[in-house]
Amino acid sequence: MILAEIITIGDELLIGQVVDTNSAWLGKELSELGIQVKQITSCSDDANHIKEALTMANHRVDIIIMTGGLGPTKDDITKKTLAEYFNTGMIMHEPTKIRVEGIFSLRKMPMLESNYLQAMVPQNCEVLENEKGTAPGMWFNQNNKIYISMPGVPYEMKHIFTKEVTPRLKASFKLPFIVHHTILTAGIGESFLAEKIKSVEESLPSHIKLAYLPAVAQVRLRLSGHGSEKDAIQQEVEKYANQIKALAKDYIYGDEDISLPEVIGQLLLEKKATVGLAESCSGGYVSHLITSVAGSSLYFKGTLVAYAYEIKENVLGVSKETIDTKGAVSEECIVQMAENARKLLNVDYAIATSGIAGPSGGTSDKPVGTVWIALASADRTVAKVYHLGDERIRVIERTGIVALEMLRKELVK
Repeated sequence: MILAEIITIGDELLIGQVVDTNSAWLGKELSELGIQVKQITSCSDDANHIKEALTMANHRVDIIIMTGGLGPTKDDITKKTLAEYFNTGMIMHEPTKIRVEGIFSLRKMPMLESNYLQAMVPQNCEVLENEKGTAPGMWFNQNNKIYISMPGVPYEMKHIFTKEVTPRLKASFKLPFIVHHTILTAGIGESFLAEKIKSVEESLPSHIKLAYLPAVAQVRLRLSGHGSEKDAIQQEVEKYANQIKALAKDYIYGDEDISLPEVIGQLLLEKKATVGLAESCSGGYVSHLITSVAGSSLYFKGTLVAYAYEIKENVLGVSKETIDTKGAVSEECIVQMAENARKLLNVDYAIATSGIAGPSGGTSDKPVGTVWIALASADRTVAKVYHLGDERIRVIERTGIVALEMLRKELVK
């Protein structure tokens, strides 16, 4: 297996001023090439720190990929540090100089000395052309190790990696085939899911790995296999994926990277059905999830955010007696909310939510995190109580996923 390390350079990353999206993108691209990322390291704009990171990476991996520190200002020290690390001098790369001059001429801006320095590169590198900016990338082949340096600006880095780096990596290494298969689940916790598919996980060969990627009320399962023959490893991964699906079929809503709202949209379109909502504790969040999908206007009619008691009564038609005797967070209330919303919005399916998101408002019999969710259709109304934790935002997010999963299961019956 060919191993790589990603080194991101810049004080702005370490203080949280800029979020490192480059590493996530590079990790995905390298994985698809059959290169395993062994480590991701972040460095300050300090020469000694960068050199130390390079030395340590040299002992761990075959490919070291750096992003950042290639701009025209004094804090951009990556090129100079690399020249020192490789004990070489700096030279002017004439094609880059000409291209940078062309950029400034087109913009009718004067060339400063710092702009000319963009074309200075370590003598021992191959220049990777940057068609999207002024700072070129660099490729070093030293002692059977590959070092790659690219700008930190994401769209520049991505262009250089795709056009310049990927072909060189393919030519430099005999790369294995890596096959991924993602299975999407909802409505089951990570540990319970692991127990359910334990027999499959224990039977996996060493060249196939299973990863659990939990999110709010969801778990993604990713099978990754590597081998020398693509068709063979593809078939083997699919075999284990099918075994997992058979064991966890009640909780699986899709394959690969499709979101639960997208699945809901596809099912509603297939059935030519419509949906609407009556939301209380979720405050419109479930509607937000549904409408995040392009084309949702074909099946989503609207929502009533009935947060206050008087709105539940006067607009949504929940009886005052129900709220007074049973409370807004009750089966009786949520059923009326869902059934009345279905009629008011004239939809095939209506979802209703009512709960205590917190941090206050909980009682001994209805603690924070208690949420009732109901789904009404022409045939029946289903209502269920959930206990979704004690953190307000988490409760709201979990309510959204649980509500959509309730709808999905009804749609696939």
